[in-house]
Amino acid sequence: MDTAALRAANPDHWMRAAAIRALTLDAVAAANSGHSGMPMGMADVATVLYEKHLKFDAKAPDWPDRDRFILSAGHGSMLLYSLLHLTGYEDMTIEQVKNFRQWGAITAGHPEYGHAKGVETTTGPLGQGIANSVGFAIAEEIQRARYGRKIVDHFTYVIAGDGCLMEGISQEAITLAGRQRLGKLIVFWDNNNITIDGTVELSDRTNQPQRFKAAGWHVIEIDGHDPIAIDAAITKAKTTSKPSMIACKTHIALGHAAQDTSKGHGALTDASQLAEAKQGYGWVWGPFEIPSDIKAQWEAIGTRGASERAAWEERFASLSGRKQEDFNRALAFDPPKKLSATIKALKKQISEGAPKVATRKSSEMVLEVINPIMPETVGGSADLTGSNNTKTGDLGTHDIDNRKGRYIYYGIREHGMAAAMNGMVLHGGVRAYGGTFFTFTDYARPSMRLASLMKIPTVFVMTHDSIGVGEDGPTHQPVEHLAICRATPDSYTFRPCDTVETAEAWEIALTSKSTPSVLALTRQNLPTLRTEHKLKNLTAQGAYVLAEATGKRQAIIMATGSEVSAAMDARAILEAEGIGTRVVSMPCWELFEVQDEAYRRKVLPAGPVRVAVEAGARMGWDRWLTGERGKAGKADFVGMEGFGASAPAEVLFEKFGITAEAIATRVKALL
Repeated sequence: MDTAALRAANPDHWMRAAAIRALTLDAVAAANSGHSGMPMGMADVATVLYEKHLKFDAKAPDWPDRDRFILSAGHGSMLLYSLLHLTGYEDMTIEQVKNFRQWGAITAGHPEYGHAKGVETTTGPLGQGIANSVGFAIAEEIQRARYGRKIVDHFTYVIAGDGCLMEGISQEAITLAGRQRLGKLIVFWDNNNITIDGTVELSDRTNQPQRFKAAGWHVIEIDGHDPIAIDAAITKAKTTSKPSMIACKTHIALGHAAQDTSKGHGALTDASQLAEAKQGYGWVWGPFEIPSDIKAQWEAIGTRGASERAAWEERFASLSGRKQEDFNRALAFDPPKKLSATIKALKKQISEGAPKVATRKSSEMVLEVINPIMPETVGGSADLTGSNNTKTGDLGTHDIDNRKGRYIYYGIREHGMAAAMNGMVLHGGVRAYGGTFFTFTDYARPSMRLASLMKIPTVFVMTHDSIGVGEDGPTHQPVEHLAICRATPDSYTFRPCDTVETAEAWEIALTSKSTPSVLALTRQNLPTLRTEHKLKNLTAQGAYVLAEATGKRQAIIMATGSEVSAAMDARAILEAEGIGTRVVSMPCWELFEVQDEAYRRKVLPAGPVRVAVEAGARMGWDRWLTGERGKAGKADFVGMEGFGASAPAEVLFEKFGITAEAIATRVKALL
C-alpha cells in the first residue's frame, strides 16, 4: 500500500500513528521476539479511538467510569504498550517498553492483567478478550441500571483479529452479546486476511460481517487506514442499541517489506527492512525516540478525559453516603459486614436440623441467604439452572427489559459463560458465579485457567461431581476433573461433604479478592455430618478432624465430598471391631497446604495407616497418603481407576468398590 499517500492525506494523524509503529518495530527488534504486524496494521484505528472517543484519564487509570479497551488479539501487545506509554500512564515508562518480553518487565509477551495499568484483562489465548468483553458490557448494564447513567455510562471497545473470530468461543460470545443487545460493546475486526500459515482462505471462508449481522449486531465496513472513516464509524456505533462490529480492512505490517504476508504477523527484526519501513513513515528518529511535539500530542490525548473524570467525581460525591459506600465496597471486593453472621446463622440452623440434601441444593440454600445481602453477586448457568441450583428468587432475570436483573441464562455456552464471568469480575463491582456440570469444566477450562492466572475471584459452581451422576453415564461422570482443577495454580477447589461445609466454602469464595473458586457439588443427597455447631470456619483450614478415634488411633481415613459419609460409616464398622479410626474431611487441599506444619501434623500425624477415599482419580492423593509423615506400605486409595458407567448411582458406588465395607476392608488389610 502507498504509505506516502496516507501520510499526505492526514499528516498529523499519520505521525501520531507512526509513533505506535516505530515503538513496535523497536521493541520487537530489541527483544528479537514478538508480533510486529498487527500493531502496525491497527495503529490508525487505535489512534482515532484514543484521540477522539475513548473516555479515560491516564493519570487516573482506575477511574470506575472509564471506557474499557480490550486487545483481544493479545499477540499485538506492543499496540497497547505503545498507547499506554504515549498517553502518559506513569508505570509504562520507555524503559519498560525497551524491556519488552524481558524478565521483571511489565511489558509481557501478551498483555497480563495486574502487571500494568490500562491492561483490563489478560489476552493472548485468542477469543478470550472478545468473550471477556461481553461480561464487561453486561456488568456495565447492570451497574448503570442500579446507580444511574450519571454514575455508570461507558463503552467497552475491543480489537479482535481473524484468529479471535475463528476460535469457537467467539461464536458463544457474539451470539450472547447479540441476544442481550449490548449496545455499549464495540468490536473492531482487524480484517487483514493473514494468519501464521498464510491467507485466511487456507482455512476459512466465513463472511464475518454476515455472521455478526445474523447474531443481531450492527455492522459497519470501513478502510482501517482512513482516520475520517474510522471516526465516523465509531460515532455511528455509539448511537445504536445493538452491539457493533466495525470491520476494518487493514494491511498487516503496513509499510514494511513483509506487508500483507504471513511473515508480517511475527517478529520483524531485519535491520535494513526496519530502517526502510521507518523511512517510508517519515520517521527520522532513533530507536525508542519519540519527538517532543508528537509525545506532547499524545499526552494531551491522555489528559483529555481529566475534566470528565472530575465532573464524574462531583456527581459521585452527590450520591448518598450509603450508595457511595455500597459502590466502593463492591468495587474493592469487600464483603458486607453481615456476611459472617449470616453464614454462621445458616450453619447453626443446618447443624440443628440436619437435612439430607445434595450439596448442589446446599449451595442454593446458601445463595438464598447470601444474594439478598450481596447485591454485587451475578449468577447464571449454561442451560442447567434447575440442575445447578444457581438461581434464587431475589435475583431477577437479566434481560433487555430488566437490566437490574442479576441472573443470566447463558445458554449452552460453558466457555463463553466462564469468560463472560471473568469479564464481569474484571470490570469491577461484580462477584460473578455460574454453573454447569463438573465434567463440562472441560469446555470452560481455558477461561478458568485465566481466572487463576489473573488472580480474580470468579466462582465456578460445578455440580454432578462424580459417578453419583448415575444413569447419564461416563460422558457426564467426572473422574479426572478434581485432579485437573487442583493442578491449576492459584485457585481453590472445594468439594464439601454437607451443607455446613458448603456454606463455609461459599464464605471463603465470596471473601476472596484474588483467588477463583471451583465448587464441586453432588447430584445425590448427603447426610449432614457437621451436627455440632461451630462458629469457626473449619473449611478455611482445608482439612480437619471430623471424627476422632475412640480408642488407640490405628487408622486415618481421609475423604472429600460424598465419600466423607462413607468414611464415617467405615469408621463405625472399624470402631465396632476395636480399631480406633480418625476421619479427616479435606474439602480444600489448597487451603490445607498453606496451614503451618504444626497444624498439618496434628491432623495427619505419623503412625496410623492411611486410606484416602474419593470417587475420582488417585492423582494428587499421594501427597497426603505417603507424604506428610505417611508411608507407602501403610497407605491405600479407594476411588476410580478408569471411567464410570451408566447405572443408578448406588449401583455404581457398589460396583466400583467405593463403599463403607470396602473402605474398612482396605484399612484392615494395612494393619
